[in-house]
Amino acid sequence: MGLTAEHVYTPGELNREVRLHIEAGFPRILLEAEVSNLSRPASGHLYFTLKDDKAQVRCALFRSAAERSAIRLENGMQVLARGRISLYEPRGDFQMIVDSMQEAGEGALQRHFDELKKKLESEGLFDPARKQALPAYPQRIALITSPRGAAVRDMLHVLRRRWPLSRVRLYPVLVQGSAAADDIRSALHAANAHGWADLLILGRGGGSLEDLLAFNDEGVARAVFSSTIPVISAVGHETDFSICDFTADLRAPTPSAAAELATPDQVVLSEAFTRSERQLWRRMLDRLQRDSQRLDHLAHRLRQRHPSHRLAEQGQRLARSRESLPRAARRLIEARSIRVEACSRRLDSQRPDRQLAGLQQRLAAARRALARLTQSGLRIRQDHLRDLARTLHAVSPLDVIARGYAVITEPESGTVISSVRQVQRGDRVQAQIRDGKLDCVVKTVS
Repeated sequence: MGLTAEHVYTPGELNREVRLHIEAGFPRILLEAEVSNLSRPASGHLYFTLKDDKAQVRCALFRSAAERSAIRLENGMQVLARGRISLYEPRGDFQMIVDSMQEAGEGALQRHFDELKKKLESEGLFDPARKQALPAYPQRIALITSPRGAAVRDMLHVLRRRWPLSRVRLYPVLVQGSAAADDIRSALHAANAHGWADLLILGRGGGSLEDLLAFNDEGVARAVFSSTIPVISAVGHETDFSICDFTADLRAPTPSAAAELATPDQVVLSEAFTRSERQLWRRMLDRLQRDSQRLDHLAHRLRQRHPSHRLAEQGQRLARSRESLPRAARRLIEARSIRVEACSRRLDSQRPDRQLAGLQQRLAAARRALARLTQSGLRIRQDHLRDLARTLHAVSPLDVIARGYAVITEPESGTVISSVRQVQRGDRVQAQIRDGKLDCVVKTVS
């Protein structure tokens, strides 16, 4: 508001300034404490206090957020609240506007889970490109699990049923409790150091976040990721997820499912082998039949290409050629004779003395035709000239002038004056008469 040091505040101004500074200075926060003084008015909003043994904070959970909440608040409950810090201006009360909340114990574990998951994901430990492929037919499988749990019995039962050819080694570990994480890490390192197994299955039954704490340990997750032997994580039930699930090469929803994913089904393989055997027999018989036919074909070709067979064929061809040679020679001689006669006729027709006589005849005819055309053309041009002379005499101005008429022209340009509009009074003109020219001056124009 741009207030100065001398400004006199009203309570409303002061509370508004304090609220703005508090809200601007604090981002959304997490607060873990005990619920007390819980109030549920008819509006649907919840008002309560979060306290520890040293202080307390007033809180408000508005109706829309309260309807989304997964827990029902009760006094004495330990919760983890998420929200923003504000000030209730009418009373000047410092308070926290809560957006969401969860029970503190589970919430803390969930927060740790989320933070560790985000950290390891940013480092690339979940990258699918860095995961190892599982062996298609594992020969030695190592189980890292509790020796007394139901998980190991389930996995052994599935492995015996599906793939009894594989050998199984158990690395017994604690799967719950404070020492479980170290125990699991040691087993992972030992299995990799031994190098006996070509597949590892890390598993246990389901439980709460607290029960699965060892499998959400950062050290265990890194040991799973760094294993040179492919690892299947089978922790909990189908809906349970652990950090190891994300760093392992494959996540199975249950330990039994892990044993199924790790091994081929011997029944399916046996059926496939039986089908392959039948197909092999069919293809072998087909191949034998095709080869037998090909052998017959090659034998036939061999007989055809045998020297005696080829000699017989050549002998037959030679006999046919001997028979046809005289006929071919006669036909060739006849054809050549006909061609010689044609050439003789053409040569005779092209003799110079015969061509000269023909050309002389053509020359005499051309001369006679030229004389006729010349006389005819001369008569036509004489007649045309007489017609033109008569026409010229008829239109000649000299004939007109001889009869007493004159031609008036402009003296300098020689332009014929045919209308009085071409001259004015005082203009000089020239008159052409029969025996000469007269220079005249125009006196009147009418």
